[in-house]
Amino acid sequence: MNEQSMQGGCTCGAVRYRCEGEPVMAAHCHCRDCQRSSGAAMATVFAVPKAAFTLLQGRTATYVYTGDSGQPVTRHFCPTCGAPLFTDVTVMPEVQFIRAASLDEPARIQPTMHVYCDSAQPWGECRDELPRYPKLPG
Repeated sequence: MNEQSMQGGCTCGAVRYRCEGEPVMAAHCHCRDCQRSSGAAMATVFAVPKAAFTLLQGRTATYVYTGDSGQPVTRHFCPTCGAPLFTDVTVMPEVQFIRAASLDEPARIQPTMHVYCDSAQPWGECRDELPRYPKLPG
């Protein structure tokens, strides 16, 4: 594994993945799906080029819902322990969105913004100075 390679997986170890290179974006997402699937005020996510992502072991269960674009969004999670892992966004097919907390070393991710702040919970206020966007930035 090289210096730019990151690995992660679910809580029980049934699903493992690797991604290569630097993330193309990293954000704290406050959308309602991230809130519901994490049970928290937000989820920290990052994206890598789809070609840089490899599923190493296991199979995920999926949940498909309609995103703001009107197009499908597929959330992948472990069918055994339920840990949220990564997401496919139909309108952004070139990138793989990954839950930062599913990494073996989640501190390697440095978010640069807050997204979907129009659905942020008042009890989950963040006090950092990162830019905030009502949805995804253009």
